[in-house]
Amino acid sequence: MSITVIIPTLKFDEQLEKLLNVLPDDVIVVNGGVETYSFKDHVIVNTNPGRGLQLKTGAQFAKGDWLFFLHTDSTLTQGWVKALTDHMTHHPDKAFAFRLRFDDEGFFPRLLEYWVRFRCWAFALPYGDQGLFISRALYDEVGGYNEMPLMEDVDIVRRLGRDRMRTGRHLLITSAEKYNKYGYLFRMFRNGFCLLLYKLGVDPATIKKIY
Repeated sequence: MSITVIIPTLKFDEQLEKLLNVLPDDVIVVNGGVETYSFKDHVIVNTNPGRGLQLKTGAQFAKGDWLFFLHTDSTLTQGWVKALTDHMTHHPDKAFAFRLRFDDEGFFPRLLEYWVRFRCWAFALPYGDQGLFISRALYDEVGGYNEMPLMEDVDIVRRLGRDRMRTGRHLLITSAEKYNKYGYLFRMFRNGFCLLLYKLGVDPATIKKIY
């Protein structure tokens, strides 16, 4: 089984370069920024900005039997390949997300991690910063990513449903920069409020202005 990694980005920086260095050759970087780049042998696709559009476009160019959608501020931990391989072997009919860990110390990062773990257990609702690993067949079956300015990750997971979504125990580390910038409590409240608005049917374009 072949895997294509799809990474949406607005800029090429040290974090993205670090991530690309640990990934296999079949990687599509979907650039929604204003500048055009090339990087080693990876495929660079240029689009308008918007994570939903970028993810959808990347999937259209992907050739792998499995698609691994990953954010640029993610850090893969040792054993991640085995985690994906085990999922393909034992759960080929489901999508997979990693367990989230922040690159920060203290009470609030751990509190937020426990909340994310609870959210995944209770509502089967991982977010995009946990990565999404899904077979091409299942991705096409549920209709893939939609061109949404926000909540594209919640949208696709909702269509997958609990029976076709699992969160593993293997850690994926993500940047806590936005939480440190605005404060954990404020960011957690705002994220929850935006999710509530989405559940109430508010247009994602309107929610993006709040986010």
